[in-house]
Amino acid sequence: MTPTTPIPVNYILFEDAGKLVTGRILSQADTSMQVELASGKRQKIKAQQALLAFDAPAPHELLAWAQAQQDGIELDLLWEFAPEAEFGFGVVAADYYGGKPTPQQQAAVLLRLHGAPHYFQRRGKGLFRKASQDTVQAALAGMARKEAQQRQIEADAQALVDGRCPEAIAAKLYALLFKPDKNSVEYKTLAQAVKQSGLGALHLLRAAGAIASPWHFHMQRFLLEHFPKGTGFADLPLPTADAGDLPLAAVQAFSIDDSATTEIDDALSVQPLEGGGVVLGIHIAAPALALARDSVWDQAARARMSTVYMPGDKITMLPDALVQSFTLAEGSSRPAVSLYVSLDANLVLQSHETRVERVPIAANLRHDLLDAEVTEDALQGVGPAPGFAFATELALLWRIANKLKSGREAVRGRPERAGGVDYSFRVTGLEQGEDAARVDIVPRRRGAPLDLIVAELMILANATWGGWLAELGLPCIYRSQSGMGANLRTRMGTKPAPHQGLGVAQYAWCTSPLRRYTDLVNQGQIIAAAHHGRTALLAVPYKPKDAQLFAIVGAFEDAYKAYADFQNGMERYWTLRYMQQEGMAERQATVLRDGLVRVDGLPLVLQAMGAQAQPRGTRVRVQFGQPDLITLEQPCNMVEVLRDLSAAGGDAAPADEPAEDDAAALATGLHLAVDEAEAATEVAAEAGADTADNGIAETPEAAKDPGAADATPVVA
Repeated sequence: MTPTTPIPVNYILFEDAGKLVTGRILSQADTSMQVELASGKRQKIKAQQALLAFDAPAPHELLAWAQAQQDGIELDLLWEFAPEAEFGFGVVAADYYGGKPTPQQQAAVLLRLHGAPHYFQRRGKGLFRKASQDTVQAALAGMARKEAQQRQIEADAQALVDGRCPEAIAAKLYALLFKPDKNSVEYKTLAQAVKQSGLGALHLLRAAGAIASPWHFHMQRFLLEHFPKGTGFADLPLPTADAGDLPLAAVQAFSIDDSATTEIDDALSVQPLEGGGVVLGIHIAAPALALARDSVWDQAARARMSTVYMPGDKITMLPDALVQSFTLAEGSSRPAVSLYVSLDANLVLQSHETRVERVPIAANLRHDLLDAEVTEDALQGVGPAPGFAFATELALLWRIANKLKSGREAVRGRPERAGGVDYSFRVTGLEQGEDAARVDIVPRRRGAPLDLIVAELMILANATWGGWLAELGLPCIYRSQSGMGANLRTRMGTKPAPHQGLGVAQYAWCTSPLRRYTDLVNQGQIIAAAHHGRTALLAVPYKPKDAQLFAIVGAFEDAYKAYADFQNGMERYWTLRYMQQEGMAERQATVLRDGLVRVDGLPLVLQAMGAQAQPRGTRVRVQFGQPDLITLEQPCNMVEVLRDLSAAGGDAAPADEPAEDDAAALATGLHLAVDEAEAATEVAAEAGADTADNGIAETPEAAKDPGAADATPVVA
C-alpha cells in the first residue's frame, strides 16, 4: 500500500500574555515558530506557548465559533467531568462532547476553562486542576454578591441621573465630594452616574437635593481636609502652671478686646515715674509655662497651629478649659510674660525689661462698647471729662501709640494711610439650624483709638522681643518683609530680618500664644531668656538650627493660609446670606479695575457686567442676581453710572473710599479676613500685606503696583 501523506498543519492556537490568540504558522523549529496573526503582524513564539494545532477552519472562524459556544458550556458539568489530578483541556473536551472533539470544540472548552479561575486553577501549558468544592462555593457566593452590588450601583446611578439621591449616597455625601474612597460602592455609583449623565458630581448631587445646607457643605469640606478626626480634644489631664512661686506684679492691668473674645492673651498697664516718665507694661498670657516642648498638649497645639475663626464660631488651638486657666480674665492674677518699657517725659524709649510673673487684671475693656466714647477728642481732653474707666491711662497710651506710629513711618519712608472700614460679623441662631440663623454685618472705622493703642503696643512687643532674642543668640520664629512693588514679599523664618512694611528691624509673633503656635514657641524662648539671661542657650526649648523649628515654620504657613482661605470663604458666604436676608436687590458701588466693584457697606468685591470700561473710582449702581451659596458666586450687573470720573477728568477714588484696592481681594473676589474680636495678624502673602494684632494694618500700602493695598481686617 502507498503510505498516506499527512495533511500539513497550517494554524496554531497559543497563549500570549495571558490571552488566547490564533495565527498561521510560517515556519517551525524545535523550540520556536514564526506565526502570522490575523492583523498581519508576524510574531516569534516559543513552542511551549502552542496549545492547539489545526488545519481547519481558518483561525478567525475557529476563535469566533469557540467564543460563541463557550457560554453554553455548563461549568458545573465540566467540573464534575474533570479528574481530580491535573488534566489537559483536551481530556475534558472529549468527556464533555464525547468521542474525538473537533478543534473548534477543544478551543471552546479551553476558553471556558481559561475564563473560570474560581472553578479551575491553571497549572501550566493547557493544564488545569479543579478547585475544591468549598472554594467553588465561596467563589460563587462572592460572584453573586458582586452581581447584586453591580445591580445596586446601576439602580442608584440611574436614581441620581433621574434627580433622586439614594440613602447610601446621602450618608457619605461629603466624603464622596471631598475625600472619596475610590474603591467604595458609593464612589463607583457616583462615577457611573457622572458618566451616564455627562454632568459633574456636584451638579448631580445638587440636582438630586442631596445638599440641603450650603453652610454645612462649606464646613464639612474644611473639616474633612483639616480635622478628619473631629475638632474635639483628647480626654487627657490638662496641664497647669505652678504660678505660686511667681512674683505678683505691682500693676493694675487691663485688656482691650471685643465682647466676644474669650482668648484674652494681652493686657496693658501704666506706671508713672518721677520726672514725667512712664513705665509701660505689656503683659502676655503665659501658657508656655505649662506646655513643655513635645508634651501631649504641645503636640496637640502643633497639630492645629492656630485657632480657626469664622463668623459665628471658632475652632480653638487649645481646649477651652486650658484657655480659661491662662486667659487674662478680669479679677484674676494669671501667669504672664511682661515687657516693661521705660519712656522719658518725651515718650522716648529708654530701656526695656522682661519678667515672668503673675499680673493682676483689673478690667477687660470691650472696644465694641467703648468706641463711641473713646474718641480722639476725649483722649485729648476736648469737651466734657470722659466717663469711661482708665481714661487717664488710655489717653497716655494713645499718645505713646501715635509716637510709635510716627517713628515707624519715618523708617518706612512714608506715612500709613488712614481711613478705611472694617466689618464685624455677628451670627445668631445658628444652633437652631441654618435657616433660623441671622447675620449682622457692622461697619467699623479702621484705626479707632483703641485699635491703634493695642496694635502699636503689640508691634512694639513683637519687635522688641525679637531683637532681644537675637542679641542673646536664641532662635525664634520671625516675620520679615522686603522688596518693592509687585516683588514685595512677606516671609517667615528663624533668623531676624527687617519688616519693611512695619518699619521695624525685626518682627517676631509673640503676643498671641493662646491662638497661634508660633507665638507659643517664641514665648518658650522668651521665658528661658528671662530666667537665664546670657546662659539661656543651655535652657531654651529650641536651639539654633533645630530641624523641628524649621518644620514648624513650614507647617504653620500652610495651616495659617488654609485657615485664612476658609475664613474668607465663610465671610463671603455670610455676606451673601446677609444680602438675601435684607432683600438687597441693588446697591451703590465703586469701580476698582477690570470691571471689579467694591459694594458699599459690605466686605464684598464682585465682577460687575457692564463696568469693564469704567475708570477706577467711578461711582455706579449695581443690581444683584440670585447668589449661589455653594460656589459663592454672586451675579452682578451695572445698571447706572452715578459719577463718571472720565468725564470729569479724574481717576481717583471718592474721599470716603480707599484709593487702592486689596490685591488679594481683587484676585479672588473674596474679602480678606483676620481674627475674631481681637483681630489677630492677617496673612496676605500674595499682596505682601500683614496686619498687626488688633487689626491695624502693618503695611497699608503693602504693594506699590496699581491695585495693591492694605488688607481690610474683619472681625469674625
